Amino acid sequence: MRYAVVIEKAGKGYSGYVPDLPGCVAAGATVAKVKAALAEVIPFHLEGLRAGGEKVPGAGTVVEWVEV
Repeated sequence: MRYAVVIEKAGKGYSGYVPDLPGCVAAGATVAKVKAALAEVIPFHLEGLRAGGEKVPGAGTVVEWVEV
């Protein structure tokens, strides 16, 4: 499954989160490091949801660009 992620500048590094998975976050020195960290934490987050008997949310966030 593919989840949309948002990566933002945060101080001297970057932070990222998964809109469809509240609480699933990562931080790092570069965009690439945050993306790699999210790729590791998403499966861990999903395992935790399953282990807790919670429903795993689908990937419903839509990502689009708007030109101005």
